[in-house]
Amino acid sequence: MIYLDENSISEIRAHTERDYPYECGGMLLGKFVDGNKTVAEIFPLANAREAADRHDRILILPSDVMRADKYARTKGLDIVGYYHSHPDDTAEPSQYDLDHALPVWSYVIVSVLSGKAADLRSWEMEDDRSKFNEEELKNVGSRREIQLLGAW
Repeated sequence: MIYLDENSISEIRAHTERDYPYECGGMLLGKFVDGNKTVAEIFPLANAREAADRHDRILILPSDVMRADKYARTKGLDIVGYYHSHPDDTAEPSQYDLDHALPVWSYVIVSVLSGKAADLRSWEMEDDRSKFNEEELKNVGSRREIQLLGAW
């Protein structure tokens, strides 16, 4: 299960709408607690792909992932996942998503239809990398509740 507060969900939706019709993404920063993930904040990142390819692909540079990780560590947090948008498509992972995923992380995908964020779902990859399974995403309301869940 992954826990997000309403503010983080709103920030993710706003990022996906702002970057439409292109894919966008960012890191989910928080804690691993009792087999679940709590998200304390998001870390939006730029899509480094050429403009012609950004509609259906995202490229996050390793230097940006390192920057997000360094920032997370200064806050006492971990990277617990990644979010990205699917412009004019479903909030389901593609084969490309599976090919580039890492185990343990949550993968939040937002369907953005005609510029408006729609479905928001979370996925976890099987340990053998064979497929994604939908992960329960719980909106806990406030950041204070996230802090209580995350024990920090």
